[in-house]
Amino acid sequence: MADSTVPPTRDELDLRAYEGRLSRPIREKAAELQEGTRLRHVIFAGQFWPALLEDLAETADQIRVMSQSRPGQDFLRDLLANRRVMLYFTQPSTRTFLSFTAACQILGMVCNEVRDASTSSEAKGETRFDSIRMFSSYFDLIIMRSPLARLAESCAYLMNDLEQSGQRSVPIVNAGSGADEHPTQALLDVYTLQRTFQFENPKDSPVGRLDELRTVHGYTELTTGLAGKTYCFCGDIGRGRTVRSLAMLLAEYPGVRLVFVTPDHEKLRMRDDLRQRLANKGVPVVEVDSLEAPIDGVPTIEAIDALYMTRVQKEHDTAEDAESLARLDLTPYKLTPALVRRMRAYAPILHPFPRDQHFGEIPAEIDADPRAMYFRQARNGMWVRAALLAHLMDADGSIDRYFHRKFRERHEYSS
Repeated sequence: MADSTVPPTRDELDLRAYEGRLSRPIREKAAELQEGTRLRHVIFAGQFWPALLEDLAETADQIRVMSQSRPGQDFLRDLLANRRVMLYFTQPSTRTFLSFTAACQILGMVCNEVRDASTSSEAKGETRFDSIRMFSSYFDLIIMRSPLARLAESCAYLMNDLEQSGQRSVPIVNAGSGADEHPTQALLDVYTLQRTFQFENPKDSPVGRLDELRTVHGYTELTTGLAGKTYCFCGDIGRGRTVRSLAMLLAEYPGVRLVFVTPDHEKLRMRDDLRQRLANKGVPVVEVDSLEAPIDGVPTIEAIDALYMTRVQKEHDTAEDAESLARLDLTPYKLTPALVRRMRAYAPILHPFPRDQHFGEIPAEIDADPRAMYFRQARNGMWVRAALLAHLMDADGSIDRYFHRKFRERHEYSS
């Protein structure tokens, strides 16, 4: 419990000032974070809807094809060469930071970074909100990752308030905010699933074409697309912000069912707020304690269309958490080659990374299995984040026009 005798910091006071807006329903908040049908800020997964996800996937596909040719590369590098981006990452990150950096470089955007608050003026007492406002003076977009929950959303409201008063304001992209959400990770997760369930490219789909899956493998009712499928999440569900974000995105598709495999531990099992949000969406939810637990009369591992593995996020442990988790048998939450062999032939295995070499939720010997899509998933992040930046900078239309003018023939999106 916080010591009531300690006065709140300026950051805490600034967050409190936004409390009323932070506590609103997602639909109401999302309306304030976009301009018409175009996103202004990217803060949580609830801002995306299937049609927008399809548009972003199409732009990402176009960018990856254009990047294979010198003229396409030159066009993309010139597209936003007059734009500057601040990568404000005060929480450790490898893939998200590098993925966004690469996405900015593809579009010709100049990047600067702050990755340690101790090297910024925050070490001198500057508040995070003052830092953000200062960055907005120099840059055209701020991509931020912070251990402080609700900070990114509050900064988006700060930018909106500045705009309404006629002052400089720039888009905010949440690249991870406390234990809240990680919307751009969910975006690349969905993009990976979109490409997988097209059943067109062997680099994206474990088994070639849909007709082969139906006739040779016997999946006669299998269809393309994300709708009508069973998605399984296994591991640290309660503290996995990537799980929260992806679950809410998948909830937008008709006929999906979500299965959560987690120990019965208060920190690891699904939080009540996510359970309620999925219930409000009318999404069937199954909670079990093992990949062997039966659903539809068969073990979970054999009944699912996609598997999303996560590590146990020990960095969030208190001393009490560490002690109680040490008493758990976490073996049922580790994937093995024997389990993978029982999965459906087309079912992709995803992981947000980093994977934990000590815990071993996915051992390295599974990497060669065609269903192991997690490295492909990481690469997909570069393309779809480039598409998102193009959307935010209103440049996706230019990409589409150039693509259809220069690349009229059908392409296999194989990069």
